[in-house]
Formats: sequence, C-alpha cells, structure tokens
Amino acid sequence: MPLDLRATLRPLGGRFLDDGWWTAVRTPQGPGTLRVRRTADGVEGTAWGPGADWLLGRLPLWVGLADPVEEFETEHPVVAPLARRHRGYRYGATGLVFEALIRAIVEQKVSGKEAAHSLRALWQRFGDPAPGPAPLRLPPDSERLAASPYWEYHRLGLERRRADVLRAVARDAADIEALSGTESETVQRQLRRYPGVGVWTAAETVAVSHGDPDAVSVGDYHHKNIVAWHLAGRPRGTDDQMLELLEPFRPHRGRVVRLLARAGWAPRFGPRMPIRSITDR
Repeated sequence: MPLDLRATLRPLGGRFLDDGWWTAVRTPQGPGTLRVRRTADGVEGTAWGPGADWLLGRLPLWVGLADPVEEFETEHPVVAPLARRHRGYRYGATGLVFEALIRAIVEQKVSGKEAAHSLRALWQRFGDPAPGPAPLRLPPDSERLAASPYWEYHRLGLERRRADVLRAVARDAADIEALSGTESETVQRQLRRYPGVGVWTAAETVAVSHGDPDAVSVGDYHHKNIVAWHLAGRPRGTDDQMLELLEPFRPHRGRVVRLLARAGWAPRFGPRMPIRSITDR
C-alpha cells in the first residue's frame, strides 16, 4: 500500500523533526503526544501521556490507511496521471473536531504566514506543556479560550471577528468534539450553525478530523483558480465554476483539488493577499 507519509501528515498540523513527525493533542482520554516515523518494516508510532493508548489505537487513521484512495479511478487526462503519481498522498483523520476547527478559524481569510504566527501564539498563550520528551504545546484549553477577553486575542494577531468565533465555539467544545463519530456532511451542517463558521471553515475542519476526501473549501483564495487553470485552461475562476468542474469527481472532489495544487498554481497576476499585523493597533 503506497504511503507518502510526509504529504499525508502535513495537513494535520504537528512538526517534522529529525526523528519523525510529532504532534501533541487533547484526546478523549487526556493529553497525549505522538511521534510517527518510517522504519524498515513500515510505520512506527510512539506515544506518551494519558492519551497514549487512544493515539496508538487511531494511528492507522492518522496515517491515512482508512482513506479509500484505491477506489478513486478517473481517466481525466490531467487528473489521472497526478492520481497515479501521488497515490501515496492519503487523507489522514485525527478524530479531533474541536482542534481542527480552531485551526480553520484562525486560518480564515489571512495569509499562511499570518495564520502560522497566530496559531503558534494561541498554542503558547492558551495551551500547556505536552507530555513526552519533545518541547511541544498542547492545543488551547477550551475553558480558557471561552473565558478570555478580546484583547487577549488581539495581541496574538487575531482581530475581534475571529476572536469572537473562537470564544463561541470554545463554549461548546464538548458538543463539537462529540461530532467526531458523526458523518462528515452532518458535521459540516452543524458547524455552520455558528456565526462566522462558513462553508470553507467547515470543509477545512472535516478534511482533517474526518479525513473527508470530498470536502471542498469553497471560498478559498486560491483553489477556484487552481481548478479553473488545470481543468479548463482559465487562469481565473469562480467558486461556482470550480464546483461544476469538480462534480464528476465526487466523492473525491477535495482530493482532486489537492492533486491539482501539487501540479502547480494558476498564473499569478494582480495583488496578492497582504500580510497584516494588528498587534500594534
């Protein structure tokens, strides 16, 4: 079974260190740290903390072994070669809806660099030291997220709109985490009930928590153009056009977007998304 471990794990967060990929999470059994690495026999997972057994029990899901990539068949002249070349690029599933939602909210409508800065700051301010030997931080504690005033978020690079969304979902963290056993489409509908959680955020969440290869991040700054360029030869497209072009690939539409992104960006012209700083406002 082909497995591109680095490409599969990268969307799930965590850090690649010299001795493998590391992540620290709050599992239903408590805090846990997981290290995943290649060995001569395949993939090895090592875990620390009260959540260690939960993490090791889900290791096959984290590395995408439950992803039905083998069922994806297409003869499309652009997509088919990409699918063959990247057969090991699988969808991992963390089973942790709340953490995936936090990440998606922070990443709303900002550059990747800005989102990465705010995520690190959020983990540092509201997280805790993780168990195990690596210097990792656990994800933000939901009670502290919900109770903190806006100005605490402001100095982390988060404007009031995203801060209010984070505080709202943090108040319902237990109910949101309970959605881990619910099918993806229902989870997305439930998440979109929160003001400030739209189609893009819900799709980004279940792509990570559920490993849903059909989740399409409608509203993404780049995806519609990538799809339009590779599938229709147009350097720019709309979300509606993107969905129309992706429809024949259901239930692997999100997978196709990822594959097309690996083939290259659409031609760039005009202004790019600026990197902002709000901490000195």
